[in-house]
Amino acid sequence: MSDDHDDESTLGQIETEVALLMRFGEATRRATGTAEHRVLDRAAYVILRHLADAGPQNVSALAARLNLDGSTVTRQVSALQRDGLITRTPDPSDGRGTVISPTAAGLQRMAAVQTARTRLYGDMLADWSTEDRATLATLLGRLNQALLNRNRRRP
Repeated sequence: MSDDHDDESTLGQIETEVALLMRFGEATRRATGTAEHRVLDRAAYVILRHLADAGPQNVSALAARLNLDGSTVTRQVSALQRDGLITRTPDPSDGRGTVISPTAAGLQRMAAVQTARTRLYGDMLADWSTEDRATLATLLGRLNQALLNRNRRRP
């Protein structure tokens, strides 16, 4: 019984910490006054980061990876194209579709945001050991994967 209570208490603490993480992360993003953080909105940054890491993709693959509806990704991609941050080319495996690729300008903006965020986290975690930083990175990666896996299983 004690193990169940301890586990429930730990899960409650995790729930609270994740809620606070999302809240404080958003507040930090809004409060950061440097222009580097604001050259892309959150959706554009995530799409460009994924394209930079995974390479050109069609909207379906992008939507699946980001766990978003295809119509949502299509709207976001249209805005990125309008801003000159991505290009669309015919999908060689499906003549009806297109493949999304980042432009040099898109990659440059994404890199500026990534550098600014990396610097911000470096400042915030300056007194953490290298081992603690690595542990945090590993655990956040596992949490994100668990969230993605859970969302993919939903009907």
